[in-house]
Amino acid sequence: MTLHRSHTINVSIDRTPERAYAFVADPANLTRWATAFCLSVRESKGRWIIETPGGPMTIRFVEVNRFHVLDHYVGTIDGEETLNSMRVISNGSGSEVLFTLFQLPGVSDDRFAEDAGMVERDLQTLKRILETASA
Repeated sequence: MTLHRSHTINVSIDRTPERAYAFVADPANLTRWATAFCLSVRESKGRWIIETPGGPMTIRFVEVNRFHVLDHYVGTIDGEETLNSMRVISNGSGSEVLFTLFQLPGVSDDRFAEDAGMVERDLQTLKRILETASA
C-alpha cells in the first residue's frame, strides 16, 4: 500500500453550501476564482479546456450531487488525469470549502508547498467573490 503526503486547505465562506457548490461546480467560473491555475476556460466538443501556466489541460467535475462533492480530474490534452478532492460542507449558516492536495511521486517538497500556496490563494479569491453582492 502506498500513501502520499496530503494537506487539506480550507476556507470559511459566509454563503450557503448550495450557493458555494453551484458556483464552483460550473467550470465556466474557474477564471473568476482559480486565478493561480486557470488563465482561460472554454468548452470544446463536450470537454472543458483550461489554459494554465503550464499549457492547456482538461478539467471535468464529478456529476452534480446532493453531497456537494466537487472532486475533479485535471488532465493533459492526451488524456492523463489526476484526481483533485474538493467539497463544500455546512459551517453554521455558511460553508466550509475543503481541497485536499496530495504530494504525488516526483513532486518535490518545495513544489508541494508552492502548489498548496496556490490553492490557498485561489480559495481566498473564491471567498472574496462569493461574499460580494455580485456573486
